[in-house]
Amino acid sequence: MNFGWSEAQLELKKKAKDFALKHLNSEVSQKEQTNSFPLEEWQKCAEFGVLGWPFPKEYGGAGYEMSTSILMLEGLGFGSEDNGLPFSLNSQLWSTQMAINAFGTEEQKQKYLKPLIAGKIGAFGITEEDSGSDTYSLKMCAERVDGGYVLNGEKHYITLAPICDIAVVFATTNPKLGKWGITAFIVDRSCDGFTVSEVREKVGMRTTPMGNLYFKDCFVSESNRLGKEGAGLSLFSSAMESERGYIFASQVGRMEKQLEKAVEYANSRKSFGKTIGTFQSISNRIANMRLRLETCKMHLYKVAYLDDHDLPLMKEAAMAKLYISEAFVESSMDFIRIFGAKGVVTEFEIERDLRDGLGGLIYSGTSDIQRNIIAKLEGLL
Repeated sequence: MNFGWSEAQLELKKKAKDFALKHLNSEVSQKEQTNSFPLEEWQKCAEFGVLGWPFPKEYGGAGYEMSTSILMLEGLGFGSEDNGLPFSLNSQLWSTQMAINAFGTEEQKQKYLKPLIAGKIGAFGITEEDSGSDTYSLKMCAERVDGGYVLNGEKHYITLAPICDIAVVFATTNPKLGKWGITAFIVDRSCDGFTVSEVREKVGMRTTPMGNLYFKDCFVSESNRLGKEGAGLSLFSSAMESERGYIFASQVGRMEKQLEKAVEYANSRKSFGKTIGTFQSISNRIANMRLRLETCKMHLYKVAYLDDHDLPLMKEAAMAKLYISEAFVESSMDFIRIFGAKGVVTEFEIERDLRDGLGGLIYSGTSDIQRNIIAKLEGLL
């Protein structure tokens, strides 16, 4: 791996950071407190090209290599005080869009991928009420009929579900085949029988809408099947590698911003006649924040390197998801402790990072599931 970045790459990261600082920080606390999705900022991000950075130019993308895209998303996370918006962007990039780009027909890419890159909103639905970590025990079914399929079932806890324009969803077309009978579909919000829930309130990431998708006798044409019938397992596994590997790219940028703020505060705040940064309890926390940040970067960059060179990355993606999600929570705790009372009072916008980080231990595969994946790939039965 080359640990250096070119001047061009660093300039792109700076542009992403400057864009976020200038355009993405309007009334963040108010939106967070009211569970309001920042649609105007989302559209600005689309116009800036965020949703197209790693995708081919023929679909409206920029065609950047993965490592460059990740670096830019890191810059976006540094500049944005709202963790929810970058998370929403990453969620759509690495699940919905990546699945369509990798498995979609040319017609599907023109019809769905291009509008998503331009700012349409897409959800990725596999989780059900009784199938979370046990993903392939899903109950939603797709019955083959003339010209297509009829979908019946529900998807729960889906990012962007309440506001999505389209959804990539998974259903079983042959229950007898178990996970080998799962098929993916692209469903337009306008389809009869497709409805969504209201926004479900959660502990953090409140500007990222989460909700349910409902399908009742929803007809989907055969042209909207994504990949071959029964190929849902392969499609989901591929999309999850991308999502696990990169969904926290912007949180790595946020960790860098935390560190910058912590150092500035530790050098200005005085206690017992000294700046608090001179006390070992504070300096050790800042040292740990730096160590976590640099380790997170190494995990993130390695996944991107493997991706850019078409090398296997399942284990590395699981390690990146596991480590970065847990490191963000730990650094957010240190961030609060360094700021003391200000850290727990909402008006100072310090405690929000911890709340936003907690969900990362669960979504895109829990920390326990990531450890299971890593252990299995190490040869444990």
